[in-house]
Amino acid sequence: MVLEELAVRLNDREYKNWLKAGRCLLILKEGLHPFITQHMRAFHGDLLNKNTLLRKPCETSSCRPKGNKLSSACRSCSAWQTEILRHHRQRDVSVNWDNCSPPHWRTDHWELAKAYMPRGQGKVKGADQCDASALLNLINFCDCFSVDHKLVREVIRHRNELMHSCELGVKDDWMRHYQSALRNLLRQFSHVPQMATAARQIEEMLTVDLSIWVSGLDRVDSADLARFESDSVSQWETSADLIGQWEAELLQERLQELLHDDDDDTKTRDAEQLRSLGGFLQENRDLSERFSAELKAINSLEARQ
Repeated sequence: MVLEELAVRLNDREYKNWLKAGRCLLILKEGLHPFITQHMRAFHGDLLNKNTLLRKPCETSSCRPKGNKLSSACRSCSAWQTEILRHHRQRDVSVNWDNCSPPHWRTDHWELAKAYMPRGQGKVKGADQCDASALLNLINFCDCFSVDHKLVREVIRHRNELMHSCELGVKDDWMRHYQSALRNLLRQFSHVPQMATAARQIEEMLTVDLSIWVSGLDRVDSADLARFESDSVSQWETSADLIGQWEAELLQERLQELLHDDDDDTKTRDAEQLRSLGGFLQENRDLSERFSAELKAINSLEARQ
């Protein structure tokens, strides 16, 4: 039954496009992890080497943002704050200080990285725990990354359009522009081995027909399946179960973003998207069972409004 329901969803071309585009973002973030981790460690070490004040521990061990403001910080944490702003590409953009633990800026490169990311990164401890949006925003806003930032912002724009789609679907024309934006960005990282691998996987994902992979599995035996996979994109060992996992991971990311968004400016928009997403999950029994806890949270939020 689960595979049948998934197959029905994948017969909707725009939903299939949405799923494939989202999967490309997950591949992209996996490729970016090692590069960003290495780059931020080097950037953090360079700052420490150039400024002796940054090597001093927090004088109170209790410098903390209040809301999204960081004021009355000690001398060492204030020096870090100054450096963060100095290396920010758009200082008129509000820095999400509440992502950070200032006393740890001296010892943890990732606490430094989170200052350049969207809100909600406070508990994140490394690149492997971030979504594509967080990593792309880090590259966009921190000037330690030498890339064409117009290309980064173009992928961020497509990512936001994709994840904010109430219909959970995108048209073929949108996919063509998205593919071009991804290719242009990936060329900036052609010297990074993990990104070269990600580029190949993304090209394969954008060309494979996921509906065939699901509907075709029940018509071949294991020997035929092994041959069928080796002739196509089988290096990922694609199967119906795996496609279902990709779908669940993408839906989970969107649910987390909507359920944990505490920005008053976006609550109205998010409430509409949350209702739409909740309705979609309810209509698909396999998804309503998988995301039963999230559906309860959505129903609770709607009851309070």
